[in-house]
Amino acid sequence: MQGTVYKSTGSWYSVKTESGDFYECRIKGKFRIKGIQSTNPVAVGDSVTFELEKVGDTTLGIITAIGERRNYIIRRAVKLSKQVHIIAANLDQVFLMITLNNPTTYTSFIDRFLVTAEAYAIPAVLLFNKMDDYDEDELVEVDYLVQLYRSIGYTVFEISALTGQHLEKVKAMMLGKTNMFAGNSGVGKSTLINALEPELELKTSEISEQHMQGQHTTTFAEMYDLSFGARIIDTPGIRGFGVVEMDKDEIGDYFPEFFRLKSECKFHNCLHLDEPGCAVKAALENNELAWSRYRSYVQMLEEDVEETYRADKYRER
Repeated sequence: MQGTVYKSTGSWYSVKTESGDFYECRIKGKFRIKGIQSTNPVAVGDSVTFELEKVGDTTLGIITAIGERRNYIIRRAVKLSKQVHIIAANLDQVFLMITLNNPTTYTSFIDRFLVTAEAYAIPAVLLFNKMDDYDEDELVEVDYLVQLYRSIGYTVFEISALTGQHLEKVKAMMLGKTNMFAGNSGVGKSTLINALEPELELKTSEISEQHMQGQHTTTFAEMYDLSFGARIIDTPGIRGFGVVEMDKDEIGDYFPEFFRLKSECKFHNCLHLDEPGCAVKAALENNELAWSRYRSYVQMLEEDVEETYRADKYRER
């Protein structure tokens, strides 16, 4: 039998068939995906093959194979640095929810998420939530960030899950697609999904006043079919987002505004650090690029580069 994974709890998977039936399934033996050291070999959104078996009065499924993935969103496993966690697979687009405070979504987190989406060619949409909750100074800061990411080429909406601001535009973008919603704990993912589809009645939680962070209300990723013709994957709140499966010389390619200037750099393998004739550094000095984006880029390089980058590696164009 064939089906799509709608929910993963680590050891059990809820799989929906084309006929609309759901089966609780587990993995056959030590089933692993080739080439991926993942904490979860099967992810929400995966297409799987499974066999049915009778256990007492219950019919359960045994997953025997996983279909080839079009794409996936991946991050470092929280406690296992050498392993990764696949958040969801086979996505048409991802929505990253952002809040200026309560809790704060830092630009480094936004940029890491966008780089991962770029790496797997998944269109990303930024949703600045809680627009009903900001004072004048905060609105100015939100406007700066909105204009920054729009200038790079990203679709950005200023929304309020509580008042419904611009939710119809979000709905229109979701039609006919498998959409993943992600963000820090407490940014309002569940509140937004409830606003889009009230019948789901997803659990929501208040922000922790002590640490100004969200409480985890979504424990496992789960996909839902929505009444207006879309599918949505709700994910657990993410506090950190480590970039994985990228070589140091390709990270810059996933910053679209850096990639556009790459051909103008003196050296074809320019890392935009201290190389002479770097077009990216020149654009930064001329305030044509955002320093926050560049800082995010350098942080990613420092985390993922295992060897010292030396000047004698320059090669002229």
